[in-house]
Amino acid sequence: MTQGPPEGLPMTVRADGLPSRVRVHEVGARDGLQNESAVVPVEVKAEFVHRLADAGLRTVEATSFVHPRWVPQLADAEELYPRLADLTGVRLPVLVPNERGLDRALALGARDVAVFASATESFAKANLNRTVDESLAMFEPVVARARAAGASVRGYLSMCFGDPWEGPVPAAQVVRVCRRLVDLGCDELSLGDTIGVATPGQVTGLLTALDAEGVGRDRLAVHFHDTYGQALANTYAALRHGVSTVDASAGGLGGCPFAKSATGNLATEDLVWMLHGLGIETGVDLGRLTATSVWMAERLGRPSPSRTVRALSHKE
Repeated sequence: MTQGPPEGLPMTVRADGLPSRVRVHEVGARDGLQNESAVVPVEVKAEFVHRLADAGLRTVEATSFVHPRWVPQLADAEELYPRLADLTGVRLPVLVPNERGLDRALALGARDVAVFASATESFAKANLNRTVDESLAMFEPVVARARAAGASVRGYLSMCFGDPWEGPVPAAQVVRVCRRLVDLGCDELSLGDTIGVATPGQVTGLLTALDAEGVGRDRLAVHFHDTYGQALANTYAALRHGVSTVDASAGGLGGCPFAKSATGNLATEDLVWMLHGLGIETGVDLGRLTATSVWMAERLGRPSPSRTVRALSHKE
C-alpha cells in the first residue's frame, strides 16, 4: 500500500523543465492591505509582517510611501517601517511613487524600493495622472537616485495583458515599456495582470517577446490576479518559461484601488501548495503561513478567499 504525504501537504511529483527553487515575493502587507476599506492598525501590520517572515518568506513588501490622500490605508509608513528593524535576513521592499517618496524611504533605511508604471495610457492617466512617457520620465531620477544610494529597484508594470478601458494589450506595447524600465536601471520587472484576464498562451507569448528584446527571465517576476481563476495556470506557464520569482499575497488579500474590476491577488498559500507539489523549493512553512492568514482574516472580519487556507484551516 502506497503511503501518501502527511496531512496538510501535497503529494510531490516533480515535472521537468521547471525551476528548482522559486522566490515568493510576498505583497500582502502592501498590495493586500492598501485595498482594504478599513485602516488596519499599525501594530497589526507590524505583527503581520513578522508572522510572514516567521513562516519563511524572505521577501515581504512592507508598505508604500505614497501621499496619504491617495492611499490612506498606508499613511502610517513612517511609523511601521522602524517596527520591522529587528527582521534580519528578510528583504522589506517599499513602493515609492516619486522622489519625495524615495526621500522618505531612504531616510528610514529602506534598501529595496519599487516604482509602479503602466503599460497602457488609460491606466497611467487613472493611476498617475500622466501619460506613459511622462510617468517614465518622473521615475528616471527616482531610479537613478535609489541606485546611487545602494538600493535595488523593482519596476512594477500594470495592465500587461488587459486594460478595463482599452481591452487586450498588445505584447509589443508591454515590451516597449519594459525595455524603457530596464534602460532606466530597474533591477527587476514585475509583470502585472492587474485585472486578471490573462491566459497561459498570452503569458508565454509575452515572455517570448521579452526574450527576443533581450529582457531575460532572470530579471522578471510575474504578478497575477485571479479574476477568472487563471492565476495558477498563468504562473505555471511562466515557470515553464524559466521565471523563478512570483508575486503573491497571503490569504489572497488585495486588488487595485485604481482598477475596480481587479479582484484579489494570487493567494500565497495556493501558490505554495502548487510549488511544493511540483517539488519546487520555496523555504515557506505552509502551516505557519496558513495560520497567519487565518489570524489576519479574523482581524479583517471576513474569511480568507484562499482555497488552500480554507481547506487546511477546516481540517484543524
